[in-house]
Amino acid sequence: MSGFWQDFRIAIRTLSKNPAFAAMAILTLALGIGASAAIFSVVDGVLLRPLPYPNPQQLVTVWELEAHGHRAHPADPNFLDFRAQNHTLSALAMFATIPESISGGSEPTRMNIGLVSQDFFKVLGVEPFRGHTFTPDELVEHGAPAIIVSYSYWQRFLGGAADLSQVRLTMDGTVYPVIGVMPQGFDFPHGVEAWAAWERYGWGTSRTSHDGEGLGRLRYGVTLAQARVDLDTIARRINAKYGKTENSDYFLQDAQVTPLADEMVGNVRAALLTLFGAVILLFLVACANVAGLLLARTSARRKELAVRAALGAGRGRLVRQLLAESLALALAGGALGIVLAAWTTRLLPAILPESLPRQEGIALNGMVLLFTVAATLIVALALGLFAAWRAGGEGLGDALSAGSRSYSGGSHKARSALVIGEIAATLMLLVGAGLLGRSFLRLVSVNPGFDGQNLLVMKFSLPVPENGPMTRADIVRQTQFLDNALSRVRAIPGVESAGVTGALPIADPDGFPDGLFLILNGQPAPKNFDEWGRMALNPKQTGEGDRAVTSAGFFRAAGIPLIRGRFFNEQDGPDAPNVALISQSLAKEKWPNQDPVGQMIDFSNMDGILKPLTIVGVVGDIRAEGLNRPAPALVYVDYRQRGLGGNSAPAIVLRSKLPASAVVPTARAIFHELDPNIPVEFTTYTEALGGWMAEKRFLLLLAGAFAGAALALAAVGIYGIIAFSVTRRTQEIGIRVALGAQRSDVLRLVVGEGARLAAIGVVIGIALSFAVTQLMSSLLFDVKATDPLTFLVVAVLLSLVALLASYIPARRALRLDPMIALRYE
Repeated sequence: MSGFWQDFRIAIRTLSKNPAFAAMAILTLALGIGASAAIFSVVDGVLLRPLPYPNPQQLVTVWELEAHGHRAHPADPNFLDFRAQNHTLSALAMFATIPESISGGSEPTRMNIGLVSQDFFKVLGVEPFRGHTFTPDELVEHGAPAIIVSYSYWQRFLGGAADLSQVRLTMDGTVYPVIGVMPQGFDFPHGVEAWAAWERYGWGTSRTSHDGEGLGRLRYGVTLAQARVDLDTIARRINAKYGKTENSDYFLQDAQVTPLADEMVGNVRAALLTLFGAVILLFLVACANVAGLLLARTSARRKELAVRAALGAGRGRLVRQLLAESLALALAGGALGIVLAAWTTRLLPAILPESLPRQEGIALNGMVLLFTVAATLIVALALGLFAAWRAGGEGLGDALSAGSRSYSGGSHKARSALVIGEIAATLMLLVGAGLLGRSFLRLVSVNPGFDGQNLLVMKFSLPVPENGPMTRADIVRQTQFLDNALSRVRAIPGVESAGVTGALPIADPDGFPDGLFLILNGQPAPKNFDEWGRMALNPKQTGEGDRAVTSAGFFRAAGIPLIRGRFFNEQDGPDAPNVALISQSLAKEKWPNQDPVGQMIDFSNMDGILKPLTIVGVVGDIRAEGLNRPAPALVYVDYRQRGLGGNSAPAIVLRSKLPASAVVPTARAIFHELDPNIPVEFTTYTEALGGWMAEKRFLLLLAGAFAGAALALAAVGIYGIIAFSVTRRTQEIGIRVALGAQRSDVLRLVVGEGARLAAIGVVIGIALSFAVTQLMSSLLFDVKATDPLTFLVVAVLLSLVALLASYIPARRALRLDPMIALRYE
């Protein structure tokens, strides 16, 4: 070790005498190591780290599989059967997230509430750090109200009250005692700030209404496969007993059990792994660049190394010296890379999409530092051995000869191979970024079917009855509140139009609820839901679609065109015959070559109001479920006739050419006057849509940054080899010029070398990209993974950069004086 430390000190002194080389190598390594560490911190925090619960591998989610293969949340009666009859789960619970207005703290706030059934906290293995979970009298229908709050809500709105016995919160007009505070960092479901008992609201009776999510814990010693077989058996038993009385399309056929960790990251796994693959390619490009620099430096030191060998230094001694130099470079690059990664990690929250789960775990922790140290040591060993291998290939006599200053042919070939590898890897990164860029441009250019510009969104939550379904009186109260709010908002100076919608198209994660409706075709409407269910068994008399609660002003504010018939109007009041508008795609699907206006349908199963709907108009399609998904079949109903259908979190959209700051204070004051306990969130629709696009924009941003960095490194690599080639061939160039070679001949000679390297690298990169890009097909929209235009543009761009990098040293060759060149060495 004393000899190694001596070599290490010598290595530092040697590198300090060539600061340009050392700085370039260290900065290049820092870029590769720092970017890799930063992205690995995201992969580790989101994908690799175990969930923060006891024995997280036992946590599973439970789903229903319907006849057409669609996966759905368990219906309440089916969930109760799963819970009572299974033999493989130690506990099974149901949960759902709803937005609610909460008052009683320091100020009213609108936040997400988790409705959870008994054993929810038992499944997760987490208890409140203050207070307790729900007691038996709070876990029954119409039982005692109680609420558990998050640590952040307790600190921010309750002042960290030590005595919870006097703390009361109001939700939906009911006073809830705060019985517990969850530990700091507990965040399940994601974004929930308080938890209330599911049982107080009662269990549903329909086996085709899918409201909550199933969460379970495997018994000790039980495998996932055993749990799947167990719940599959129960599902088939339920289907055999009740399937003939329900519509088969929405009735369960089987059950599905999946690890909770996979469910939490399922939507982002492909994107993160793609990013990690991209950063590893960048890391390899950086290593190849440094290897090329070391190769050039080692070749330039051939005489020095030969003299050492002549004086008795063995091969092992020389290898150790070169390893010490590469270790010094790698350690400096790794240290600077950690600083870069720490800085990047602090910036990540500003660009990470809010939908990315488990963001709180993203940090430079021990696992990330271990990854960084391992990468640094691997780079040091690989670069040192590579330099030693190339140095060992030189003969002692050749190295000590007078003309030994020039490169050897083997050294030049090795450096050329590294540059070709750089170009191939860079092309793969550029193709990936190009495909994501084209996909993103295609996505943002999609016409959503409405105009989101100058559209302001007001989100709020209205009280709903805690005991039983909505009554007619509840609907009237909600309708009156919305009528008053709308009329006053429309009167705000600068507001052109305003309307109500139960969900924001595209921007709301849950969107409009979907279901089965009846097409009456002249038949009388069902008088009860048993009759409704029997009629729904006939597939020729049913249709599927999303149900949207809106007002007439919504279509004008959103700019949704009327194709046929009319919009809702003032005559469509609570006591008038119920009417509906349908989307153009639904009209074409169910009433081809005929006018659907005047047809009657029944969508009573969605809101419990047994009244048929008369279609009075057809409106344009909107991509309500996402720009990357086709426009769904939509049935619009008027909130004044049907209420909000159990949805207590509508939104008012208003169109105004004035800036939001000119409208928001007045609108907020209106709501405060109507009900000070109903807080309102304001955003523009463009901002709301930006949240939906955040994940795609984040992936494109980082992939583009990596591709740009790799392109710069590749350009430096090409410039370096051509510049050294010009130096090596100085005498040759002088002879050519002396014999009559023109400037164009010299230019063609030098640039041609770079062009050959670029052509080989591009061909190899294209071949590899054809295979690799197939893995990212799920991330693309309306663009094939083998899109020829992207490949062509990237190949041309990389070739132009290579030619430019070759042209710079070529110009230096053109300025050579033949006489000086002939006396070279």
